[in-house]
Amino acid sequence: MAASGSRGEADLEGSPPWRGDQAAGKAAAVEGEEEEEGIDHFDRLPDSVLLVVFNRIGDVKGLGRCCVVCRRFQALVPLVDDVVVRVDCVISDDATPSSVAAAASSGCGLDKGRGVLSHLARLVLDGLVKPLQALGQMLIPASAAARRSSASSSSSEVSHHSPTEVLKNFKEIRRLRIELPAGELGVDDGVLLKWKADFGSTLDSCVILGASSIVSPNSSNPNPSIQDACSGDDSGSIPEFNGTLKLRVLWTISSLIAASARHYLLQPIIADHETLESLDLTDADGQGVLAMNKGQLQDLRVKPVSASGTSQRTLLPALTMRLCYAPHLELPGGVLLKGATLVAIRPSEDQSREAPGGSIGSSDGCWVSHAFEEPYRTASKMLLKRTTYCLEMNSF
Repeated sequence: MAASGSRGEADLEGSPPWRGDQAAGKAAAVEGEEEEEGIDHFDRLPDSVLLVVFNRIGDVKGLGRCCVVCRRFQALVPLVDDVVVRVDCVISDDATPSSVAAAASSGCGLDKGRGVLSHLARLVLDGLVKPLQALGQMLIPASAAARRSSASSSSSEVSHHSPTEVLKNFKEIRRLRIELPAGELGVDDGVLLKWKADFGSTLDSCVILGASSIVSPNSSNPNPSIQDACSGDDSGSIPEFNGTLKLRVLWTISSLIAASARHYLLQPIIADHETLESLDLTDADGQGVLAMNKGQLQDLRVKPVSASGTSQRTLLPALTMRLCYAPHLELPGGVLLKGATLVAIRPSEDQSREAPGGSIGSSDGCWVSHAFEEPYRTASKMLLKRTTYCLEMNSF
């Protein structure tokens, strides 16, 4: 009896499960899958994790699409602290509805002037002033722009919103980047022109890097017409006041005007967003960057901005400029900059920051060389070792 009992227990343990148990298990699995399909897995994520995702998106258009997904997303998107606004099209004050529609469909940008030396007056008066007016049209509140345009129900009209209007629903922005479709300054093909300006209530510093041409390592037959007149001299001395030096003066003045215009037009955005800690206004061409940190933003809120006459740009103080020049500057990798010029600018009243003897001190060299990304950072460091010339400019 005992032996048969043990055998029965062994047979029971070794036997497969009953078919009734298998059916019940399959039914439970199917039911669990149906429940999983009905669950929105985003509902399981806390708000803090979703905000991290939204901050990674950054682009205001992408965030706008997220708002229409559900009410929860719509409530969370205005709380992001990292926003990027890419301006698709800059429209001038005298644009017609048909031209607006055509420009929008073709991906318009700022009209760049051509021929720097032969069209100097046109570049300054037409190629610079009109784009800056168009930039003002884009950055002013939409309500003001609407008052200047007549209402029309034509299907050819395109609705545009200024960054001020787009950002009005964001309440917690800390880092803001606005990207224009193109730089304001028209330059010839092959000419290098980059600038970076830091502003508080007025200009704190500006660095300009330019070259009359860039010769890549594969370019075996460069165009001789774009070479500097002083190409045979590598001493770093500034050439006489001919086309070469005029061009560098134009770069400096035009870059300062463009930077001060950008700064002036940012005032309503800064006033509406007290949580801002950093703001960059750049362009898709990488020509110029206006940067403001937390302290500079606070300085602008405390001190009113002074306009330059009747123009819509910030009044610039008297400036001290340090200019470094090299007829030829060969960078690591074989890239050659011809007529390379570096201009470091600060208000004249900040004499304590400047090194004695007209040179750029070590503290200045840091902010100058770090103004640009590679390979232009290396170019700036190399130019800082050249002879430095001191220039003064009155307030304008």
